[in-house]
Amino acid sequence: MDAILGSLTEAELALVREAEPKRLAKLDEDALIDLHTRVRRARNKLVKNYRRRAANRVEETGGRGKAFARNARRRAKAEVFEDLLSTVSTRLAVLALEAAEALRSERLAEAARPTVPPPLPKKLSAQRSDRRPDTPDRRKRHASTRAAGARRQARRDSR
Repeated sequence: MDAILGSLTEAELALVREAEPKRLAKLDEDALIDLHTRVRRARNKLVKNYRRRAANRVEETGGRGKAFARNARRRAKAEVFEDLLSTVSTRLAVLALEAAEALRSERLAEAARPTVPPPLPKKLSAQRSDRRPDTPDRRKRHASTRAAGARRQARRDSR
């Protein structure tokens, strides 16, 4: 393993250092997502390079078996990053599960809390359907009409 780590580039080695368990424990979910993305990209790059080189070497060496042995360093680097991705993914899954549980308990607590009804809006005054001015003359005519109707109804009721 140390021989493989010695053959990594500085950028690759920095990713390996970032994914150490002590450093992973300090990262929050967003930082872990960022690290996961970077490790996944590096792993994909190394796997792609390994496969391309292996495919090219088949023709050179005369068979897949011989090409397999000559491509061991690239394969080992890809495996290092595969393990690294697994470690970061596991830690990210743990944090995501904790966040989901916290959110779930928060929502349950919110649902269990008694709700206070919202304050009722102030009662609006009724809209006037009659837009004519309210003059003393008009009030007298209206009262007279209503009284006449009441007298008529009283005569009918007395029959």
